[in-house]
Amino acid sequence: MIRKFLAARSIGSPQFIAATFLLVYLLQCAWLIHVQTRHGLLPETDHSLRMHQGREQWEGNTVAGTPESQGTGAATDPPSAGRSGHLIVQDGYDRDRSPLYYLIAGAPAYLAELPESSTLGQLWLAAPYLFFGVMLGGSLWYVARRLYGNAGGYIALTLFCFSPAMIVNVDAAQSQGEMGAVWGAFGAIFTAIAVSHTLYAPREVVLWNWRRILLLGLSLLLAVGNQFSLVTLALVALLLMFWVAPIRKGAVLAIWTTAAAFALVLLYASYGGNARLFAESFRHALWVDVQPQALLKGIAYSHTLSELFRGSPPLLLLLPAAVVVYILWKRARYFGNTAPLLISLLLVLMAAAAPLFPGQGFHLAALAFLFVFVSGIAADLMETKQKGLVLAVLTGLLTAAGLWNVLQLARL
Repeated sequence: MIRKFLAARSIGSPQFIAATFLLVYLLQCAWLIHVQTRHGLLPETDHSLRMHQGREQWEGNTVAGTPESQGTGAATDPPSAGRSGHLIVQDGYDRDRSPLYYLIAGAPAYLAELPESSTLGQLWLAAPYLFFGVMLGGSLWYVARRLYGNAGGYIALTLFCFSPAMIVNVDAAQSQGEMGAVWGAFGAIFTAIAVSHTLYAPREVVLWNWRRILLLGLSLLLAVGNQFSLVTLALVALLLMFWVAPIRKGAVLAIWTTAAAFALVLLYASYGGNARLFAESFRHALWVDVQPQALLKGIAYSHTLSELFRGSPPLLLLLPAAVVVYILWKRARYFGNTAPLLISLLLVLMAAAAPLFPGQGFHLAALAFLFVFVSGIAADLMETKQKGLVLAVLTGLLTAAGLWNVLQLARL
């Protein structure tokens, strides 16, 4: 029965099955928001601040994340998180995020006012993050399915849909609003890989790829606009493009530069077209938030790994097994598995090296790429003579993880 499900021949189209999984994911998110609203857990200071500043900018007043939005004395204040919770401010500028981060948070309140004490009101305020969550899940399934077939797509999607971290972080009241950055980071990497594969076709590179270029630019905008330090992945995307299409370096550079320029123009627009604020914000930004001494301390890695495993408990067993298989089995060491593994390692190192970063962006992005890596190894194993054993282990583990997650939500 499970084998027929993974083959997607007896139930319906893969798209229908994926949509069902995403609906279950949405219901879990909605239930969490409902429970927290019922218990009076209204938006924390951080979300109230970013929502207020975003709405102010939508209404044509101050530009969010800049001195004029921080109040009296902001222009001369030293770096601090005291006034704005987890938002690190220096000279009145948010050092980690652009106004886009605030505009996303403030959009629902600007479009319509609903009672914040009601479940419907909280769902409305969380609408952008619910959207990003569903799009991230859909993108994850699409990429894994293209790389590893139906089985890989369903494994990755199951890990995502029952991940506590991916559920909690769509709740506007109880998260730092990182889902847009994670979807952007994921999209930037795999769009860059996809567009590179098309460069082997004998067509005009820029004109033919204009849709993918725009998508790559939007992905870079979401990633960097929501978290400046994710600009590192923009450079990683360029390196991956050179790796995939080494014989078309000129075309790669043209596509990447065009996408980056498009993202930069949109990022400038998020500052209301104010060149001074745009330049000053870039000067104050923490583009590389790294503390080298943290990389020498074991506690930094143990904290990062504990965050990952809390975010997806099945990885506690699946990830070590997948890494061992990757190391020992030559067949598993191909580009489709290697790329997400390397990017995951990079994000884990960035998370360990930035213990003071006020958010979960690195951890969530690493989880998304690890889901792809683990699903790829699992799909490869399902093509061996031991596929029956692999299928039984995966079925038991993923079913148990899903039931555990639903029961924990029910207990709330």
